[in-house]
Amino acid sequence: MPPSHRCKPLTPIEAAIPPLLQSLPQILEIEAVPLEQALGRIIGSDVAAKINVPPHANSAMDGYALRAADSQPRGLVQVSQRIAAGQVGEPLQAGTAARIFTGAPLPPGADAVVMQENTRAEDEAISILQAVVPGENVRAAGEDIVAGAKLFGEGRRLRPQDIGVLASVGLTQVTVRRALRVALLITGDELVPPGTQLKPGQIYSSNNYTIAALLRNLGAEVIEMGVVGDKFNTTRSVLKTAAKQVDVIISTGGVSVGEEDHIKPAVESLGGLDMWRLAIKPGKPFASGKVCGKQFFGLPGNPVSAFVTFVLLVRPALLSMQACDRPFSDWIDVPAGFDRAKSGERQEYIRVTLSRDTEEGLSLQPIDNQSSGVGASLSISDGLAIIPPHTAVAEGDKLRYLFFAELTN
Repeated sequence: MPPSHRCKPLTPIEAAIPPLLQSLPQILEIEAVPLEQALGRIIGSDVAAKINVPPHANSAMDGYALRAADSQPRGLVQVSQRIAAGQVGEPLQAGTAARIFTGAPLPPGADAVVMQENTRAEDEAISILQAVVPGENVRAAGEDIVAGAKLFGEGRRLRPQDIGVLASVGLTQVTVRRALRVALLITGDELVPPGTQLKPGQIYSSNNYTIAALLRNLGAEVIEMGVVGDKFNTTRSVLKTAAKQVDVIISTGGVSVGEEDHIKPAVESLGGLDMWRLAIKPGKPFASGKVCGKQFFGLPGNPVSAFVTFVLLVRPALLSMQACDRPFSDWIDVPAGFDRAKSGERQEYIRVTLSRDTEEGLSLQPIDNQSSGVGASLSISDGLAIIPPHTAVAEGDKLRYLFFAELTN
């Protein structure tokens, strides 16, 4: 290995992220998509409500709508009408009540609902067992959303519950950032697609499935460039072709310094690298730069390293490119349920399970095998925990923890 590779210090991740984000191109074009296709997309302009939700005062209970003043205990009130959800009642006469069901509009003149459990039927009337006050058991018009209110601001990434809110004000589509077009290429002569008969020395390609799924979860359009053999000219040609079609190029493998690692020199011949080799474990060979002016991310080839660097660096970068207001996942502090010797010079991201003890509360337990080649450990674990450089862990120490479920929000 040349001395420059041995001696050049690794970049801490906290120092790498700000210049990475500043170097990113912005993809701010917008498009209108149906609500059914809007999950995970980033809102392109503020969205305001044009109607109240609910549009009219309605009953929060099955019961009887009346004037609160007519609900004296042991009072007898005539039932003048019946109003089911979706129906509109007649104006209520003083001293009468309307049989009403949950969600049905209050008839004009009523200001409260006495729930049926607090009444007793008396032929065509009811006996009030417990008085109500004005507004009791009533959902006011606009109680949920007021017409004119801003629902979501530009840059919000839509969650399932947000889609429901947009539907509740009658929208059928929403304006969002254009989907990023991402080329995904996998390097390695040893890789073959699932379904192929393995020959000696071959393994199935899995990184493209993992990374493509993570990309689609972000609403990206994935262009599969396939498995690229370990040849410089082939690698360079595929990169050049990809750059003509997409906003972003992502590769896995080939970013280290071995004789068969051609991604780095190929990228440098078509643009350049802004970042290479981070002080993290796993994921040290991560690279970022430009290929023919398009954003490039080079992930390591080991499955855990590829996943971790995507989560830590690529995911927030892609969201930032679309001006997402929350590009970073939320980490929380959780006590360690284990002891661990002092770590090395790189910040470690270990795979852990989240233990839920009814007496002790939450704690983290490490997966036994932390090798970056053990892809199944990502499915066994619940998330990642950070161990800073040169740090020993004692049971009870608080560690920063990222729940993998956060990546699907």
